[in-house]
Order: sequence, then structure tokens, then C-alpha cells
Amino acid sequence: MNDNSKVLIGLLTGLAAGAALGLLFAPEKGSETRDRLNQSLKDLADTIKDKAADEINHLAGIKDKVVDAVKSKVHQVEEEYADDVEHA
Repeated sequence: MNDNSKVLIGLLTGLAAGAALGLLFAPEKGSETRDRLNQSLKDLADTIKDKAADEINHLAGIKDKVVDAVKSKVHQVEEEYADDVEHA
């Protein structure tokens, strides 16, 4: 399990525990507590979406580097093959 997964699991666990305790000990009316909880969940969803977008961009960058490296190696092998054919 990578560090990002551990952070996400910890975040979700903390959020669930905090929400449960908040509901149990909330001095506010139920509707106000639900509104605050709803906003917290929306904020969490936004954070997760942002983190996922960052990871997708990071993976896209890695993919581009791998594709470029493979293309470069193929080009190099093609040139070596052409040289070998010329000298044969």
C-alpha cells in the first residue's frame, strides 16, 4: 500500500470518527449539525478529487517519459540495424 492510500484511509477514518463524535456531542440543532457535516463531506470530496487529479497528471507524465524512452530506443535500434545492413 503506498503512502497516498495510507493518507486517504487515515483521512476517511478520522472524518468518520469525528463526524460520529460530533453528532453525539453536538449542542446545535440537528439540522445545523447535518448542514455542517454535509459541508465537511463536500470538502473531503473536493480534496479527494484534487488529489486524484494530481495523481492522474503524475501518471500521465510518467507514461509520456516511458513512451519517449521506448521510441528513442526503437529509433536507436533501427539506426544500428541500418548500419549493419550497409556494412554487410
